[in-house]
Parts: sequence; structure tokens; C-alpha cells
Amino acid sequence: MESKSFSKLLLRGLLAVAVLIAIGWVGTYFMRPIAVVAPATAGRATNAVPGSVTVLAEYRILLKTEIAGRVVRSELDPGRTVKKGDFLVAIDTGDLELDIQRIENDLEAHKKRMQVGSALKIELENAKDELAAVERLVQLGNKSSADLVRQQRATKQIEQKVALEEVENKQKGDTLENLLKVKRRQLEKMTMLAPFDGVVSQVFARVGDLIDSNAPIAEVISTSRTVEARISEENFSEIRVGQKASVRFLGYGTQLYGASVAKVLPTADPETQRYIVHIDVDLPPEKLVPGLTGEVNIVLGERDSKTNIPRRALRGSEVLVVKNGTVERRTVKVGFVALNNVEILEGLQQGEEVIVEELDRFQAGERVRSQALRTERR
Repeated sequence: MESKSFSKLLLRGLLAVAVLIAIGWVGTYFMRPIAVVAPATAGRATNAVPGSVTVLAEYRILLKTEIAGRVVRSELDPGRTVKKGDFLVAIDTGDLELDIQRIENDLEAHKKRMQVGSALKIELENAKDELAAVERLVQLGNKSSADLVRQQRATKQIEQKVALEEVENKQKGDTLENLLKVKRRQLEKMTMLAPFDGVVSQVFARVGDLIDSNAPIAEVISTSRTVEARISEENFSEIRVGQKASVRFLGYGTQLYGASVAKVLPTADPETQRYIVHIDVDLPPEKLVPGLTGEVNIVLGERDSKTNIPRRALRGSEVLVVKNGTVERRTVKVGFVALNNVEILEGLQQGEEVIVEELDRFQAGERVRSQALRTERR
């Protein structure tokens, strides 16, 4: 009986110790820090050139008036979408219309005077008749040759006056017609239409404002967009029109958008020494808001790879591997580098897990709990 009682006590004691050990192990395990990991996987490795991107309005214009005046009508409103040729603003044309009417009256009066004829031409006809009479009298001997010369000179003088009058009349008519064209052109400019499809971004003058010539009235930006990428000098030489790319905009989180190289500009920004490339992005125009920034990867080459890991797991040439719950620091050889992923050529095997978040928290030899990286929706 005593032996059985002792055996029961021993069994209970061992069970209690086992429970304590289990509780201690569980407590220790759950006290370990959590490491978010991702496995090295096979797939397509991409060699890509990185760059920064900015969305720009393709056109941006300040509407200005060439004629000073008062704004009498306006349909300008920040954010308003306009089509090419839509009415935007009108300047008071009252004084200009009076000038046009005065010039039209002067031109009409000038034309009527021309129709009436010139008094000098009548005088010239009389002088020619007198010259013919003197010539006959000279032939008959009743007039001297000196009288003939004087009459010839008088006739010539009148002819010159008639020619000068014709030149002056033509010049005056041309001047009035040109001045009328200028005034009518000014009249057209005092009604401003949208120069292209766009959006009114700013308004500087309202109805009733008196504005000077060449003063800005509003700013209009086009609805068409340019996505401008800036590439470092060392990466620029291999970029060609038509190459595929992927773009991520800061305003849209981690979402990746397909793209391609549309234009390669031959000069660098003098301030940053970065070359400019224009990108076509697979994104609706309304989402390409001017000022939106992000990053781009232009694809130079692709190949199959056995070990691809998230790019954020790489720190320099090292990764942190979690093996059997322990952190190992590995030096790796890097292959192709893309926007999100990087190819590892040496130092890592397919299936091994690397830490992808908060790398600074972990040290080699530290015991951790692994948590799989959640797949990002695209």
C-alpha cells in the first residue's frame, strides 16, 4: 500500500514538473519577438533601372489680355472643365467699338471724296488745253518759244501735284483700312476662349475688375498628362523607347501600374544631372493628377530564377534568415534588382525564409517567432 501511494505521489510530482516545464516553454516561446518572413521562391527575375516620376499637365497657360479694360463677363471658376473654343471671359469693348465706328466713318468719307474726283485733275486738263493752244500759236508765229516753255512747266507742275495727291489718297485709304483691321483684331482678343481642352486651375480677375494689358486673368491646365521619369546618368544609356516599366505612385499606396517608355529626351536636367524619360502609364487620365509623384522601374531584361525575395529584405549585401526559430545573418550575391523583388544568386536556398520588416530589431542568434508576410493585393 505504501509503495502504491509513493508511486502515485511520484507520478503526480512528475506530471506537475512536466506541466511547469510546458508552461515555461510556452511562456518563453510567446515572449519571443515576431519576425515577419517571406520565402525565397522561384520565378521571373527582372533587371530594372529605377527612377523617380512626377505627373505633369502636358500644357499649362496663363490667360492674359493684350488690351486693358474692365471684365464685364466671366465664366471662369476654379476646377471648371472646358473644351477648346469654350467662352471664358470678356473685356469691356465700348471704347474700342467707338474707335472702330470713327475709323469706319473716316474711311467711308475718304472713299466718297475719291469718287467725287480731284480739282487738281480738272486744273490739269485746263492746263493741257492751254498748252495745246500755245503750241498752235507758236507754230503760227503769234507766241514765242519762251511762252511755250512757261506753259509746259506750269502743266508739268500740275501733273506732279496730281500724282502726289493720288499717292497721299492711297496712303490714307490704306492707313485707315489697316487701322480698322488692327482695331477689329483687338476687339476679337477682348473675348477670350479656351485654347485647348483643360481645367481652370486658378482665377485672378473677376467681373468688375479693371485690369492692365498683359495682366494674368486665369490659369488653365490641359487634361492631357505627361508622366516624367528622371533617371540617373549611370543607368540612362540602356534605356530605349518601347521598354516595359512598372510605376508606383505614393498617393496610391503599393499598387503597381504597367507602363512603357514613350520618349527619351537627349539632355539632362542641369541642376540634378538626371536624364528625363516620358512614360505611358496604364492608368485612367483622371487619376493622373498633376503633382503626383512616385517611382518607376524600367525593365532592361528578364530571366527565370530559383531564388527571388522581396527587395525590402535586402540590407546592403546581407539578409536575415530565420532557421529553426533562430536568426542567421547571411551575406548574399545579388542578381537582377526590380522595384519590389531581388534575385539572389548565392547565399540563399529556395524555400528559406528571410525577414522582411523591421530588420533593425533583430540580431544574429536571436530566437524569434515567424509570421508569414501577408500577400499584398494588386
